[in-house]
Amino acid sequence: MAGPSQATPTKRRLGRRGKPGGAKRSNAEIARSVVLVVLAVLITLFAVLNLKQVKVDWIFGSGHAPLIVVIVVSLLVGIVLTYSAERIVRKRR
Repeated sequence: MAGPSQATPTKRRLGRRGKPGGAKRSNAEIARSVVLVVLAVLITLFAVLNLKQVKVDWIFGSGHAPLIVVIVVSLLVGIVLTYSAERIVRKRR
């Protein structure tokens, strides 16, 4: 009489992205991982080196904020404006 492991078909263990567990990662996947790690390190260093308080002048009044916050907020505003401008141009076409 066959045991439970012999009666059922063999199931291969799949890793990330549906690859068999023992399959090696492609060069593109390794390069992408390395680039992401390098970017994470650079962003972390950038944030740590830009913690100095700076004066921010608004239309009405002024205040103080860490430089990294000013940079990130500026980046996000730029992304939103670019996205909005692209949507407006696409609607006109």
